[in-house]
Amino acid sequence: MVYDNRAEVRKVLIITLLLNLFVMGLKALVGYWTGSLSLLADALHSVTDSANNVLGLIASKFSSPQPDREHPYGHHKFEAVGALGIASFLGIACFEILQGAIERIIKGGGEPVRISPPELWLLLIVLGVNIFVAFYERAVGKRVGSSILIADATHTMSDIWVTISVIGGLIGVWLGYQWMDLVLAFPVALLVFWSGWSVLKENLPWLVDQMAIAPEAIHAITTSVPGVINCHDIASRGVLGRQVFIEMHLIVDASDVETAHHITEEVESRLEERFRPVRILIHVEPPAYKSEQISFETGVNYPPLT
Repeated sequence: MVYDNRAEVRKVLIITLLLNLFVMGLKALVGYWTGSLSLLADALHSVTDSANNVLGLIASKFSSPQPDREHPYGHHKFEAVGALGIASFLGIACFEILQGAIERIIKGGGEPVRISPPELWLLLIVLGVNIFVAFYERAVGKRVGSSILIADATHTMSDIWVTISVIGGLIGVWLGYQWMDLVLAFPVALLVFWSGWSVLKENLPWLVDQMAIAPEAIHAITTSVPGVINCHDIASRGVLGRQVFIEMHLIVDASDVETAHHITEEVESRLEERFRPVRILIHVEPPAYKSEQISFETGVNYPPLT
């Protein structure tokens, strides 16, 4: 059975889209009132939050786990592609923030930043909404196994640190240190860049079919089944807890097809119990076949399964 989480993912994305639009409006309004470069940069960052939600909704629509004729392995990678789109938005936001800060340095300070206690209180409301969105998305993303929600939660988590930095800078401005607003635009940009890099690093292994499970772990479970002599050429890809594909050659102690079939079914059952959801392809070989090559590369020390 293939679990389809898209309805729950869409519900979360719609809720967070509405909250992000609210946050973006507050930041832009307070940024306009105060003339704060770091806050306007933060508002630009929030524009990417809303764009990410829309991108996530589009990716979720096309990411059905059910296989079809054109996509026999399902459509899960559409979510990873959507997550890479989020990383791209973060990269653009980082560039825009740095560009704005450098332009202000070159052209000279510009209009002084003005801030008052009510505006700081509005930013604390923004911070509270961001914290709720980040933890809500991450919790649901981990529960349903959605990379798009986890990537978007990472993006929103960067918003939290960005907003904290901006609030700190504006408190400094309120106390008379105008330079703090400009200086803080640079660490804000670095935080945004780091968030984008984290999303990219998490999703590339899925897109390039990196090994999902150490072949030694698959080998140990498989050879514990009665009737299995050995297995070799083990390959796996996908994401544990989301969808994994396993292939192997299985040497069985069986003199007829029916016995070999029962042995392979038991192997599949044990692997499914340990790594579900998983799809397994097994090539059966006779008892006389010999091979010690459990994976496609020899002499490679794979990390143990945790």
